[in-house]
Amino acid sequence: MESDPSEFRRASLERWARAAAGWGSHRGAFQAGAEPVSHWLVDAIEPQPGHRVLELAAGPGDTGFLAAELIAPGGTLISSDAVEEMVEQARARAAQLGISNVEFRTMDAEWIDLPTADLDGVIGRWAYMLLADPATALRETRRVLRPGGRVALAAWTGPADNPWSAVPVAELVATGAIEAPDLDAPNMFAFRDPRRIEQLLEDAGFTDIAIEQIPIVFRYPSLDDWWDTQLDISTSLASGVSALTPAQRDDLRDAIDVRLEQYVAADGSVALPGRTHVAAASA
Repeated sequence: MESDPSEFRRASLERWARAAAGWGSHRGAFQAGAEPVSHWLVDAIEPQPGHRVLELAAGPGDTGFLAAELIAPGGTLISSDAVEEMVEQARARAAQLGISNVEFRTMDAEWIDLPTADLDGVIGRWAYMLLADPATALRETRRVLRPGGRVALAAWTGPADNPWSAVPVAELVATGAIEAPDLDAPNMFAFRDPRRIEQLLEDAGFTDIAIEQIPIVFRYPSLDDWWDTQLDISTSLASGVSALTPAQRDDLRDAIDVRLEQYVAADGSVALPGRTHVAAASA
């Protein structure tokens, strides 16, 4: 992370704004793999008709929209993201699905602009580990939940469990185009140790903490399709690749393909494994 948290936040918002279109374009393929996680999170907040539920860092909104169906009639989903470009992706998806019991907010998870004890549930799928100050975000989450309200979150396990994302970064580091990421700084693997998740939830005042792991699989017609998706949804990966010469880019892809060939079927289709922690707790 940049030494200045404010600069980190600014750069992070810029990256997510630029990546929003890619996340919208590739929403279907990603959600097909991530759907078991979304269902776990929604079930964990125990949604009931009339509940008010907030999804943080919602992206295209798929997880929260599952909850929206279960809190009707009378319930409201607040679908939020830190950048308006992502909120627009969710708004378009809700219109496509015909979901009407949803409000859209541009909202930072570290400063949740809602009254105290306003919500029955909060969902954060792969959100908190990316924040400059996840402890503050979880305290804010606890503040806006009513007594007995539920939070449910997901956070990736380690790089070895998630070659779909870790392999291209590792090979890009090997080229010297980017520095090796600090896995303890805000990034997708910052919560790889479940003890950190548990401690953060406890420190924020949550009880009845439960943490599990879910294996998932991302499927693509080919490695080329997967690669194009990664470049569209990860601006940091795309920036690193763009700094390479054409020959270096070819070498990079060759190295990545060798690492991932074990996941390629005879017809060229790809099934890339992943693994994530899921956690839930009560306010």
